[in-house]
Amino acid sequence: MHTSSVDSPPRPPAARTAARSAIVLALCSVLLLLLVAAEWHPLISTDGDISRTTHRWAVDDPDATQAFRVLTDWVWDPVTMRILAAAVAVWLIWRRREWWTAVWLLVTAALGTLIQQGLKAAVDRPRPVWPDPVDSAHYAAYPSGHALTATVVCGLLVWLLHRHGVSRALWGTALALAVVSVVGVGLTRIWLGVHWPSDVLGGWLLGATLIATAVVAHERWRP
Repeated sequence: MHTSSVDSPPRPPAARTAARSAIVLALCSVLLLLLVAAEWHPLISTDGDISRTTHRWAVDDPDATQAFRVLTDWVWDPVTMRILAAAVAVWLIWRRREWWTAVWLLVTAALGTLIQQGLKAAVDRPRPVWPDPVDSAHYAAYPSGHALTATVVCGLLVWLLHRHGVSRALWGTALALAVVSVVGVGLTRIWLGVHWPSDVLGGWLLGATLIATAVVAHERWRP
């Protein structure tokens, strides 16, 4: 005798891949967080060696340092990234009537801000201190808010372009700009001596984790 049952539809391949990625990235993020909080000596030593080297370069090359300050303070600044996300959300509503996706984008970006601020308060890691600083920053060091925000916003926008089926040339250009921005903002924070390298790595990992989790949510719950 045949009995029918109502089952939930299977997850699409993109959601399954994103779910696996989210788990792996989350585990890496937790591991790095524990090492930073425990002040694991090999990590702290490596942070110090890299930071001292890049700070010496920053002091010796003021032109490059000034260029990096412009990039990190204006082009790749978290405020700039949030404005970009908001502009895309407005476009999604105005031109495509995709209210759910627009709200999803804004909520994910806001969640990234809450995560970084919460972890900064919880870990309370001091920033590098130099006798001859080339830049300054406030609040705790871990994770890098610049790295996390750029990763989340750029990653989500590239994924949305791919999902909407834009041309290969446009998607490739957007992907290249996103990679340059995410990598670039992290390197500028280290160069300017306001973050340890593991702060930036933590921002990248947390941002990537949030992207993968957001993709799962979008594919599973989008009306």
